[in-house]
Amino acid sequence: MKKIEALIKPFKLEEVREALIEVGIEGMTVTEVEAYGQRQADSNLYRYAEYVVDFIPMVKIEVLVGNDEYLQKALESIEKAAGIGKIEDEKIFVSSIEHLFRIRTGERDEEAL
Repeated sequence: MKKIEALIKPFKLEEVREALIEVGIEGMTVTEVEAYGQRQADSNLYRYAEYVVDFIPMVKIEVLVGNDEYLQKALESIEKAAGIGKIEDEKIFVSSIEHLFRIRTGERDEEAL
């Protein structure tokens, strides 16, 4: 099993969700996050005082897949749907999952997907 974590722009969430559903992946966890990195900070004016915004609002999507076929489909879907061709495009992380437990049913590993 693999876990995909993707940081994307919030306005791309619906496109990514639809792209994943098209390849047969319907379950995901979505979290609003703030990213800090390569992009240059923006300065804003509030009540005549200038302040710098270092963090960029992002959405983190987490998806579990059971085999390499779904992994490749999911990665391609996310990359195609989330990209805007700028430095603001963020990252996709893939990690191995050793065990998965569904508490309600007692299912384990791939049965629990």
